[in-house]
Amino acid sequence: MKMNYFVVGTNDMHASRAFYGALFEGMSLQSMSPSDRMTYWLGEDFAFAVARPFDEKPATNGNGTMVGFCVGAREDVERMHSRALELGGTCEGAPNQRGPKFSAYVRDLDGNKLCLSD
Repeated sequence: MKMNYFVVGTNDMHASRAFYGALFEGMSLQSMSPSDRMTYWLGEDFAFAVARPFDEKPATNGNGTMVGFCVGAREDVERMHSRALELGGTCEGAPNQRGPKFSAYVRDLDGNKLCLSD
């Protein structure tokens, strides 16, 4: 089985597009917006999106919900963690060895938790 895609909610599509567009810069992903409420970043075996909720209620982040991105080497984890903080994200765990993975944790502008790992 393979995961098809992952979507996180946003209350500010413009800010989310800017955050993830800059965070994913140089990663060979294509961005597309099939509507004004959703933006995807697509690559081979990769599909991630931000969306304003379909029910038009405010987006909230799930307690215990986290998106994990395998970003490459240790240096890539450190670079992307720093970049996320520069873009206004908040640190949820500095880059460090955690079990078999070198990883870091951040929250995006809407409070969605992301894990960046090697």
